Amino acid sequence: MRITILLVLLYFLSFTGCKQNQLHLNKIEGKRIEVNNSITENAEIEAYIKPFREHIQNDLDSIIAYAPQTYTKSDGEFNTAIGNFMADAVYQEANPIFNKRTGHDIDMVLLNHGGIRSILSKGNISKRTAFELMPFENSIVVVALKKAQIDSMLLYLSKSKKAHPISQLKLTLNRNFEIVDAKIKNEAITNRTYYVATNDYLYNGGDNMRFFKTNDSLYILNYKIRNALIDNFLKNDTIQPSQDDRFTQIK
Repeated sequence: MRITILLVLLYFLSFTGCKQNQLHLNKIEGKRIEVNNSITENAEIEAYIKPFREHIQNDLDSIIAYAPQTYTKSDGEFNTAIGNFMADAVYQEANPIFNKRTGHDIDMVLLNHGGIRSILSKGNISKRTAFELMPFENSIVVVALKKAQIDSMLLYLSKSKKAHPISQLKLTLNRNFEIVDAKIKNEAITNRTYYVATNDYLYNGGDNMRFFKTNDSLYILNYKIRNALIDNFLKNDTIQPSQDDRFTQIK
């Protein structure tokens, strides 16, 4: 109560018209407190959080699927098994949500090669695996793009020379990295609106993907990519990702 009264008085004095009563900040002092091993644990706090920590660790380590091989983002030049899996998982898990809300289907998915932050090791897959693959809080968004923006996206992919994960898009380049064929859901790209699923980082210009900002509409699904991976793992006892012909170069 005394502290509250003091704060009110200070506030009043700070804004009063009497110049002689005005308060002025003259100096701020502080010191650095280093966080290191010399700081001991608080036994009471540790006892309180222990059951919560154990519950989280047990949940993260629960087995939800199996990988017959080890998959890395460097196992292909233009598309990789792990990248294909992640893009397909986003499509499979996000499309029903998007369709239910809008009545439209997602036409394709584009993620980024750099967003794959870990290998997918042979053996048991847990929820922790999804956190290792996608440690960021990136969420799925769907962007409505016209043909001009789709063309800019395809040009970006052809020039990037990276295996950016894609789904429902088939792109073929010649030896000069020029586009010789591009289809979405096995159909030629026409002058209509396409609904492209990506993540909020890329939508905001990450990896120089600036073509997303010129769009008709943005749909925020409030669905993290990590959660889409976990949901997809839960539906598959054994995952079987593979490289395919979705993004290739004729040499």
